[in-house]
Amino acid sequence: MINIEPATPADAETISQMVKALLEEIMSASGAAHFPVDYAATVARSRDFLHSGGYVVLLAREENAAVGFIALTETRSLYAGGAFGIIPEFYVSPEWRSRKVGALLLDAAREHGRARGWMRLEVTTPPLPEFKRTLNFYQDNGFTVAGGRKLKTELHSCV
Repeated sequence: MINIEPATPADAETISQMVKALLEEIMSASGAAHFPVDYAATVARSRDFLHSGGYVVLLAREENAAVGFIALTETRSLYAGGAFGIIPEFYVSPEWRSRKVGALLLDAAREHGRARGWMRLEVTTPPLPEFKRTLNFYQDNGFTVAGGRKLKTELHSCV
């Protein structure tokens, strides 16, 4: 049975292992080194983010083993009508995909957002067409395409 529970700073290594797997999967499928992967820095950052409270992680566990997670942050905008949540990272271990773990995590994220008065949740998919299945997953779970592509400009190196 899958349990969804909030992560604590003590879960930083578990979360960081899954973040590393997520980033490596994206880079492998897209053939581009989009993300620097510094595991030790990721663990420290994860612990700090979870301690500060501005970054919430919901962990999916089967018995004591973490099988996936969804991370949430809050922001505000006029176009969204107020506060809303962003999903910066979302990962389910490959052997647990197609077993409704992702849908359970999204349901828990919606519940978390509603409790905080968020107007909506937003997510950016990994690169298409390599991750068309990911886009389909979100659409099958009630997300609609908002348009555009995610762009960035670096202000500081995270390595």
